[in-house]
Amino acid sequence: MARAFSVAHSALFCRTSLFQHRNGFKCFTFSIPFSTAAASSLPMTKKWTRPVASAVELGGVKLARDDVVRDDPTNNVPDTIFSKLGMQLHRRDQHPLGILKNAIYEYFDTNYQNKFDKFDDLCPIVSVQQNFDDVLVPADHVSRSYNDTYYINSQTVLRCHTSAHQAELLRKGHNHFLVTGDVYRRDSIDSTHYPVFHQMEGVRVFSPDNWEASGIDATSFAAEDLKKCLEGLACHLFGAVEMRWVDAYFPFTDPSYELEIYFQEKWMEVLGCGVMEQEILRRNNRPNNVAWAFGLGLERLAMVLFDIPDIRLFWSTDKRFTSQFCKGELGIKFKPFSKYPPCFKDISFWINESFTENNLCEIVRGVAGDFVEEVQLIGNFTNNKGMTSHCYRIAYRCMERSLTDEEINELQSNVRELVEKKLNVVLR
Repeated sequence: MARAFSVAHSALFCRTSLFQHRNGFKCFTFSIPFSTAAASSLPMTKKWTRPVASAVELGGVKLARDDVVRDDPTNNVPDTIFSKLGMQLHRRDQHPLGILKNAIYEYFDTNYQNKFDKFDDLCPIVSVQQNFDDVLVPADHVSRSYNDTYYINSQTVLRCHTSAHQAELLRKGHNHFLVTGDVYRRDSIDSTHYPVFHQMEGVRVFSPDNWEASGIDATSFAAEDLKKCLEGLACHLFGAVEMRWVDAYFPFTDPSYELEIYFQEKWMEVLGCGVMEQEILRRNNRPNNVAWAFGLGLERLAMVLFDIPDIRLFWSTDKRFTSQFCKGELGIKFKPFSKYPPCFKDISFWINESFTENNLCEIVRGVAGDFVEEVQLIGNFTNNKGMTSHCYRIAYRCMERSLTDEEINELQSNVRELVEKKLNVVLR
């Protein structure tokens, strides 16, 4: 269950920002509190830390840092996340994520005669209504918590999924559409998790004319069409592979499924999908329609298709990485160019009731950025006074060079200082 989220606004005045897609598609208009005090969650003076830009451009609109990173109790967006806004790796044709996106486009264009409208430049800043309420996420769902989601203010977030645009596109009359974009979640640190990743959402809407002639009910018709579509997509990406459907649960679809393929001698989940909840269609002026929807993570599939071992590599600007991939060439196997050794540092402390591992990871990322490879709980115990101690092992490793002892020691020193200060724990 989501823990209570404190709402407080202490602004001098409000600034209204309008974010607009470059082809005229409006994301939304919202007001966010503006303070003249500079927002700074972590020190930015260390020699290994890249300076943070004062503004980014999203969909043709310039966005100032203090629109997103705020000295406000309802804001938990750090500079490390702001620095990723506007990067749009999925729109780079020679990047593995862009190559994969275009391969999926090719499948839908070929099999559905260009029916699917494509959106890949929608603003990632959305309202709580769009991100949660419009797709029927329960009020007490854990994903709404401050621990899991990046809040700009109490009513505005960085989208957790591309489904945040589903309702508005339905209201605008789109019947077939694909939405691709960067999504943001506070998460653990390891080779497959990163606080920014990329998703693709697909939706297809049917009218009574589509299913009445089939002799089966609307839900069954949509489910059969969905499975046929996604089995074809899996073959397009992975070749002739064995597949299976697994029943699942998502708040916005019923029935819900996950598609798994047998690839490299193991079963792998490819995507989640289902028949859209009728309530979503009803709310968006589609009471007589039925629809299906799917969502897939581009990084998850690209890591398999391109043999990329660490999710941090997607953000690398090292030519030894970027030069290995070419537009339109799906499945080029990545050749590792470095094997710099990791350095392990442990940190132990007495936790309190408000402690969460995601908060710890956010601090470590804020200090070390992509120099941190993993944060792992390696031990915990409770003493006879009821106090609980956790010990975490932090693996530092740069993907492009060896880190010096001096750098690592300074990183660890800063981590310890900020963990004690920001998490109100007692170091051991």
